[in-house]
Amino acid sequence: MDHVHILKLCVGADSVEDLLNWQDSQRSRWPKGCAVHVTRMWPKRADEVLNGGSLYWVIKGVILARQRIVGLEQVDGGDGISRCALVLDAEVTRTQPAPRRPFQGWRYLDARDAPPDLLRGREHEEALPPELAEAMAEFGLR
Repeated sequence: MDHVHILKLCVGADSVEDLLNWQDSQRSRWPKGCAVHVTRMWPKRADEVLNGGSLYWVIKGVILARQRIVGLEQVDGGDGISRCALVLDAEVTRTQPAPRRPFQGWRYLDARDAPPDLLRGREHEEALPPELAEAMAEFGLR
């Protein structure tokens, strides 16, 4: 069975460091070694997501990072609505920048369309401005 990823906007973050800082501040609430992101919709392709999928984070219009999805759990909000908790590996892996237009909720991302991880040693490089990253992607450059 193949795997599929999930693509999600990282609302409120201006950088990967913002995501890391927020997750560090929440870590005491989550299972040891994991991060959790709660979303409204349960993936219909859950088996494919759990077969090696990651959550790819879009920050300021550019995919910049991913976290491996290690589980899906049902959570009930205080409003009585059932939601899906994406249980994520605590490690955030930076990816090569890949521009994405805004969208609501989350989307599936086929494995063949996912940007590659950054090479070791390049994790702290600044991301290109979204317009430049998009132009480079159009020419097949990343």
